[in-house]
Amino acid sequence: MTGLYLIPTAMLAGSAAQRAIAAGIALPLAGGPVAFAAAEQATRGADGTGIRRPLPLAEVPEAQLTAFTTAPQPWAGFDLKRALIMGIVNVTPDSFSDGGDYAETGAAVARAIALAETGADILDIGGESTRPGSAPVSADEEMRRVVPVIQALAERGLCVSVDTRHAVVMAAAVAAGARIINDVTALTGDPESERIAANSGAAIVLMHMLGEPQTMQADPVYADTTLDLIDYFAERLARLDALGIDRGRISLDPGIGFGKKDPHNLLLLNELAAFHGFGCPITLGVSRKSFIGRLSRGEPPKERLAGSVTVAAVGLAQGAQIVRVHDVPETFQMRAMIEALRYA
Repeated sequence: MTGLYLIPTAMLAGSAAQRAIAAGIALPLAGGPVAFAAAEQATRGADGTGIRRPLPLAEVPEAQLTAFTTAPQPWAGFDLKRALIMGIVNVTPDSFSDGGDYAETGAAVARAIALAETGADILDIGGESTRPGSAPVSADEEMRRVVPVIQALAERGLCVSVDTRHAVVMAAAVAAGARIINDVTALTGDPESERIAANSGAAIVLMHMLGEPQTMQADPVYADTTLDLIDYFAERLARLDALGIDRGRISLDPGIGFGKKDPHNLLLLNELAAFHGFGCPITLGVSRKSFIGRLSRGEPPKERLAGSVTVAAVGLAQGAQIVRVHDVPETFQMRAMIEALRYA
């Protein structure tokens, strides 16, 4: 993408948002309960870095305003009128936060059911750790871990997502009842992924990751993190459009912590609203991630609850439609409070 990038700013919520929209001085962000009253326009400098300037809404091109104000289509069977909670279940021995806790099928199924009972709308089942420095897992082993769990949950009528970057695992998971494919490589990690995902009919989460899990945190470099990711998603969506994948099936995840240092993560979180321009729901995964500990007191993963919920709330304040979390009851409570304030 070249030319002009738009970053909505001056967010409003609740009755103030409705009054501002009625007065013609704000617009609904992605057709949701959050409004934006201003924006920044970004252009690229000669070295690729972003140059931002405040821009009144009256000066924003009509086509861009339409893109940022139109509500996404229903996704994975959800109307997106409220933010969705995606509960994480890692059927692995080595995930960064809960590795080994639910590595056995029965424990994973029980954990997923408990998350659903405490408020998870979607259950995201993963059989391969993609934490920084993690070793790859064979597709056969990954299927052995996740397929029985997915099948057991789907048989109960629960909405299941498979967290995988391997095409054969995607196919097996969808056959077992998964409704969503959540790929940290945005369908680029396996040459068959695009075809399998296209033919599956499943909803898709495209996540941005710079590099591979083994090396992604070694020295990630961006000209401008937000603008680079906008360009990346524009290219991926154009490719999938060409393959006939309806954009209404796709959600975008900026991949916080995947090939990104703390300044990269913080810029993306502050400018998350910039990704609404694609017309796809935004998925945000920040739960228990290492940057929370680094920016606090070095707490280990299971002691990052407050930071995780806080950053998820920041995402909801910028209109994110899906939050991917370990701590479902606490996130459910946070969402309930935000909704109560919005509609008071």
